[in-house]
Amino acid sequence: MDKLRIVFMGTPDFSVPSLESLAQAGYDIAAVYSQPDKQRGRGKKVTFSPVKEKAMELGIPVFQPDSMRRDDVIEQLRSLAPDVIIVIAYGKILPKAVLDIPKYGCLNVHGSLLPKYRGAAPIQYAVKDGEAESGVTIMLLDEGMDTGKMLKKAAIPLDAKETTGTLFDKLSLLGAQTLLDVLTDLEGYESRAVDQDESQATYTAKITKEEAQIDWTQDAVVLERLIRTLDPHPGAYTICHDGKRLKIWSADVVEGTGAEPGTILDVTKKQFTIQTGSGALRIREVQPESRKRMATAQYLQGVTLTAGERL
Repeated sequence: MDKLRIVFMGTPDFSVPSLESLAQAGYDIAAVYSQPDKQRGRGKKVTFSPVKEKAMELGIPVFQPDSMRRDDVIEQLRSLAPDVIIVIAYGKILPKAVLDIPKYGCLNVHGSLLPKYRGAAPIQYAVKDGEAESGVTIMLLDEGMDTGKMLKKAAIPLDAKETTGTLFDKLSLLGAQTLLDVLTDLEGYESRAVDQDESQATYTAKITKEEAQIDWTQDAVVLERLIRTLDPHPGAYTICHDGKRLKIWSADVVEGTGAEPGTILDVTKKQFTIQTGSGALRIREVQPESRKRMATAQYLQGVTLTAGERL
């Protein structure tokens, strides 16, 4: 096969290892498409997406249309004559007019073992649901939501203390390697593509900030997973007696008592334990409001917590 001509579409950190791997492998990357620049912070400073920054570093042209449905955008993409379009967390739905442009279609790297965990938050839900394994799926994009035919899957086990952040990093690298494996043998790809089993499909919605406040009436196992799910963003939190938020970044599930959920059961120099709806959580790492993450032992040096208090 002649050298593939690729158009790459992606936006966040998750997409960067794949773009970098394609460049290192010597593929002809005609252009990169990424979401428009955003203004952030009080100073409204314009920031580039991680994919745009990497593309500029690699000397690849970057396009940032506000819509992929405009005729001029579609014509510009068609003029690039890509053999394949690689789409990884781009953040825009591609119309059929775009899907039909490349000879080998549009390939997507999805962060789950499809058809399980389609949608916006597959990595978070693997942690939230306590899955034993997760992985990536290389699939052909169609007009549905993660419904296209699958070309290859790759799985990895989840660690007992896996967070969304650590799993993002692992799957971004796994996705890059799996994508390269698929691209080395695209001839006859359509005959190898496998339909997804719709009866096994599940969907994930974006995790909201409202879900970040800890409900101590839930089981300790559920809450411990939630804490890891919301690491690194936005962080699970509780409200202390002074009305301030305390983010909890790490906790262990331990036996509880008959106390009311949210009750502090014991306090030592290194940790404190909170009763939940079933079981308790021993708190290992926290972040007081307007401060940095810290070990619970450091936090307890500056505050007074008493057994019997309720959060």
